[in-house]
Amino acid sequence: MTANTAVNQTDKNSPTTIYLKDYLPPAFLIEKTHLTFQLDPEKTTVTSVLQCVANPKAAPSQSLTLHGQDLKLVRLQLNNKALTAADYCVEEESLTIHAVPDAFTLTCVTEISPATNSSLEGLYKSRTMYCTQCEAEGFRKITYYLDRPDVLSEFTTTVIGDKQQFPVLLSNGNLVASEQLENGFHSATWHDPFKKPAYLFALVAGDLQVVEDNFITCSGRNVVLKIFVEPKDLDKCEHAMASLKNAMKWDEEVYGREYDLDIFMIVAVDDFNMGAMENKGLNIFNTSCVLANPKTTTDAGFARVEGVVAHEYFHNWSGNRVTCRDWFQLSLKEGFTVFRDEEFSSDMGSRTVKRVEDVNVMRTLQFAEDGGPMAHPVQPASFMEISNFYTLTIYEKGAEVVRMYHTLLGPELFRQGSDLYFERHDGEAATIEDFTAAMAEVSGRDFSQFKYWYSQAGTPVVKAEGDYCAQAKTFSLTFEQYCPDTPEAKGSDKKPYHIPVNVSLLGKAGLLPLTLDSQAQPQTEVVLELTEAQQTFVFNDVQEEPVPSLFRGFSAPVKSAYPYKKADLLRITTQDSDGFARFDAMQQLAVVAIFDVMAALRKQEEWQLEPLLLNAVKELLTNEALDPAMVALMCTLPSQAYMSGLATPIEVELIHQARNAVKAAIAEQCFDLWLAVYNRCLSTKAYAFNANDVALRSLKKVALEYLMVKPTEEVLALCVKQFNNADNMTDESAAMSALVDCTAPLAAKERVDALAQFYERWKDEALVVNLWLSVQAADSTPGALKRVEALLKHPAYDSANPNKIRSVVSVFCNQNAVNFHAIDGSGYVFLADQILVLNKQNPQIASRLLGPLTKWQKYDVNRQGLMREQLLRIQSEPALSKDVYEVVAKSL
Repeated sequence: MTANTAVNQTDKNSPTTIYLKDYLPPAFLIEKTHLTFQLDPEKTTVTSVLQCVANPKAAPSQSLTLHGQDLKLVRLQLNNKALTAADYCVEEESLTIHAVPDAFTLTCVTEISPATNSSLEGLYKSRTMYCTQCEAEGFRKITYYLDRPDVLSEFTTTVIGDKQQFPVLLSNGNLVASEQLENGFHSATWHDPFKKPAYLFALVAGDLQVVEDNFITCSGRNVVLKIFVEPKDLDKCEHAMASLKNAMKWDEEVYGREYDLDIFMIVAVDDFNMGAMENKGLNIFNTSCVLANPKTTTDAGFARVEGVVAHEYFHNWSGNRVTCRDWFQLSLKEGFTVFRDEEFSSDMGSRTVKRVEDVNVMRTLQFAEDGGPMAHPVQPASFMEISNFYTLTIYEKGAEVVRMYHTLLGPELFRQGSDLYFERHDGEAATIEDFTAAMAEVSGRDFSQFKYWYSQAGTPVVKAEGDYCAQAKTFSLTFEQYCPDTPEAKGSDKKPYHIPVNVSLLGKAGLLPLTLDSQAQPQTEVVLELTEAQQTFVFNDVQEEPVPSLFRGFSAPVKSAYPYKKADLLRITTQDSDGFARFDAMQQLAVVAIFDVMAALRKQEEWQLEPLLLNAVKELLTNEALDPAMVALMCTLPSQAYMSGLATPIEVELIHQARNAVKAAIAEQCFDLWLAVYNRCLSTKAYAFNANDVALRSLKKVALEYLMVKPTEEVLALCVKQFNNADNMTDESAAMSALVDCTAPLAAKERVDALAQFYERWKDEALVVNLWLSVQAADSTPGALKRVEALLKHPAYDSANPNKIRSVVSVFCNQNAVNFHAIDGSGYVFLADQILVLNKQNPQIASRLLGPLTKWQKYDVNRQGLMREQLLRIQSEPALSKDVYEVVAKSL
């Protein structure tokens, strides 16, 4: 056990729990790290030479304990003197040297087996290349080391390999030497002058091709940019390179951050647990997050590449130059960087569309995480396995917390705060408190109460009531906030949050001028600061009874409730100037409509589609002045997952049936309008990834989905034509999905043909095949489990590849609710089977697949029993990984 851990074990087999409150600085620091890798698939030799010194900020220690896992120790030297077995102790996850001086050089030689490393942590092989993934604690699978983020070292790395097999040898920093060796081997030595923790180490070796460009920084320095890929993927790098250059320019202009090395490299890897990794100067990417070509990549794929490339680049400052002191501070780098990449993507495309997409993720997925057994604060108090905390709460909710600073302070003060934070902590391992202190110092504000966003788990609920006094011309808004129970605390024990509420008031003709008691000048939008459990704000000189538009732009990650009439929602949908508010009102209308149909179906009564929803859809479809992307979003019904988050218990079949019924009614009653919209969106222009063209394709896709609910022969012919003639993957895959989702007998043959033809066209493109797999795994027609089991045996499926696993197993269990939650529990047995296999093969992926089973208490009694049975079955596995153990234990 290292110095900053504590043991809390219920039995001898349960993993250690690590607590934030027990943090202690490391007894030793590593000033310089020299690594030499002699690559071999079965027996790679790693020689580390560590220059260590006692940490003056820590309690003195005569012994040194290093982290290590799955390593074979070959040799150990202290100040060039060989150590004997009596001088040290090797345990399963550590190496302790009994007596060390205050300053010393430690040489350690270990052997590892990249070819058999199926966990995809540390150094492993992906197809024909070597690569690494060291965040969070993968470096300890490479060599014995102080593998913690508050130990920063200057790294020099030499990689030796067969030149014919591995002509490209890469690591962090700048290339300082290369040499031709005997027997066809060669070496490359890389030096990173910026101190970094071990989790930011990277190594890649392979037969790769490179796309090269350059960027001139604001101070005039030339930075070489390189993207390394397999030869077949050279035509898929242009968008990533353009995104990188745009991100570098944006970070200089918006945050004043200039890149610091002479070279910036990206490598595309097919087998990767994460999306990408920000290793200093050598970013390693999942192929799905870097490769893009119009023929093989959808608009969503292009947007993902743009966002992820920017995210990893922005980490150079918010994560690398200023890193996190310990893993409890993970959101310090991830939440801040997600906010930065969201803002970048908003500036590159449609700000409103981006905001709506991000909020959909929060409401559908993160709120569900907050309401489940794995709920945790943005700054967790404890964990068993840090890999389980790379969550939506850390990333997306963490970003929303940073966004609230931005809302409360405004862009100028926020920039001053970030400048102070970077200046004050450059080259250090910082904390969330350090970030908050910088924002408080530049603004003079007290953020003590605001810190509850970091320390309290759960999604706050804000209820609002409005009261208009016609005689006094005042409108009062009264807010009440509370936070439900979560695993770490009862709601009654939680303190009120500091919540920014962006508010406007809508009159019959549009936005009304707002005057609060504390304001001299009227405005059309104000930021109210809710800090008490109950609080009232009074607007003066309100000339008519208004409809309040609350939490505009989703100004805080809360569940909000206001007693809107349906006509009020329609007014917001049609008149509000805030795009998110319009979308949200439309979603609320759709939710009401779906719940109304559910109630009728439950009683086996006749039902009618909500007229106001139908009118809103018709108005959206006929107003050609509106942004097509927003029309597409507003006409898309709330997903099954979103509806499930609003229901207790979750009535799987009923939600599915009611949602489909509402969609079918809109499709039928607006058929001619949808057809006109589809034809209006057709274009003969060459593909381009820009906001306008993406908007048209997105609306065309939604129109086709509605038309294909009950297609005529004309519509079916249009869909098949689009499938066969599309010059881009967005349109081609949209047509394939529409055919697969269509249950009309008229389209039966075309449905089968489309899947066969699509696979034959793209069987050599792994990422396109992943899309093909996902479409089938999400197919909600009966017999889905048998189809999924057949896909697992298909030649296109690779049970060791995380992308394939996500495309089939994760999509089926998370996006095909009506089949996964089959009343006989067969879906639960299937998922448990997959988790038990992956538990041994890749524990990280196994634990992430557990999500659907952790929500067992949200369902009916029968399903609760079946899901819990599978959790108990997984728990009984004798060799359960820490990753899976923690999730199962907390779920039960």
